Amino acid sequence: MRTTIGYTVESIGYVIGAQGLIGFVSQTFFGAEWGWLHKVVDLPPVAHLSIVAVGLALVAGGVRTRKAPGRREAV
Repeated sequence: MRTTIGYTVESIGYVIGAQGLIGFVSQTFFGAEWGWLHKVVDLPPVAHLSIVAVGLALVAGGVRTRKAPGRREAV
């Protein structure tokens, strides 16, 4: 069960982090809006970096959940 939850949280983290990164790069370097995050909220570029941080935290939490101590491996 931890493996499933870990992979799910990790996958969501990748999507959120990618959207934050795409939003930051598009606003900072191209002056355009890319991705789907701008359709939901209007954020400044710095806020997009915090979205990237949230995504990275979810990825790290998912990996840690999958590799939690006390988990028995199937042989």
